[in-house]
Amino acid sequence: MLDDITRVGEDFDTELEGASDVKALDELRVKYFGRKGGLIPALFGRLKEVPKEQKKDVGDALNKLRDRLEESLKEKSERIAADEARRKESREHVDITLPGRRPRLGSLHPITLVRLRMEEVFREMGYSIDPGPEIESDWYNFEALNFTPDHPARDTQDTFFLDANAKEGTPLLLRTHTSNVQIRTMEKFKPPVKVLSCGRVYRRDEITMRRSPMFHQAEALLVDKGIHIGHMRATIEHFIRRIFGEEAQIRLRPSFFPFTEPSAEVDMSCFFCKGKGCGTCSQTGWMEILGCGMVHPQVLRNVGIDPEEWSGFAFGMGIDRVAMLKYDIPNIRTLFENDLRVLQQF
Repeated sequence: MLDDITRVGEDFDTELEGASDVKALDELRVKYFGRKGGLIPALFGRLKEVPKEQKKDVGDALNKLRDRLEESLKEKSERIAADEARRKESREHVDITLPGRRPRLGSLHPITLVRLRMEEVFREMGYSIDPGPEIESDWYNFEALNFTPDHPARDTQDTFFLDANAKEGTPLLLRTHTSNVQIRTMEKFKPPVKVLSCGRVYRRDEITMRRSPMFHQAEALLVDKGIHIGHMRATIEHFIRRIFGEEAQIRLRPSFFPFTEPSAEVDMSCFFCKGKGCGTCSQTGWMEILGCGMVHPQVLRNVGIDPEEWSGFAFGMGIDRVAMLKYDIPNIRTLFENDLRVLQQF
């Protein structure tokens, strides 16, 4: 029995030396002092087998072994706890002699860069800037702009209508274009007027590489005496060359918009191949960039302006599309994903 006591003590010392963390120490404590299967309780259970004349010596040896093992476990536990505290303190310690970390600086989004550049160009031409409201009434978004009640753009598949004011018979909607600013400006100010509106617009479109239910649009309006289509072309040409470079060329193709007459689509010489023909422009050398036209006489009448005395033009374009062309971004979704790997390039 005394030999067993000595052997258990030696085995404990060897295992205690190899225990380097709290988990190993707990496993050792269970092995030697656990209620079920612990080696020390098992030795005490064998005392009844020891001859009467040896019980005192064996009992003293067992008590000394138990006390020594408990004390050794306690000391090792305190050392491990102290070592862990020192490691934690070293991790949390701040070395004030180290150089400071540079803050991560943000940058303007490519859409914001394009919008600011557009506004700068138009300010130089004497235009005021008015983003206008994004929540709009049917009058400003459609009716005053000469959209007939059966016009496809009024279909709920194209427009986000809101429940607000539905009972009053004047439903609100998320504007589908920035043309609403045309009406608000002409109602608020007497001509001549020159205004550029840049902001978010909304349509019920599926998300694709080139389309999004929320995108950004810019629209310019000029109303004055004696304005004709030559003024419009010159303004568009000046704007395009300020944004894409002096070598950019434009051409006008007949089109239709309810609020302009005549109306036209404007093509720009391909930004990538300079008009020679490439995959981006389908080998034509031209890229559609914006829509334009002379303000429809009925639109002027709708806001109390005499079309016999005043005339004007308007043209609009997608800011997102300009950003995609200018920065060679093939997928519109890239503009809205907030990927820092992309945004850090601007």
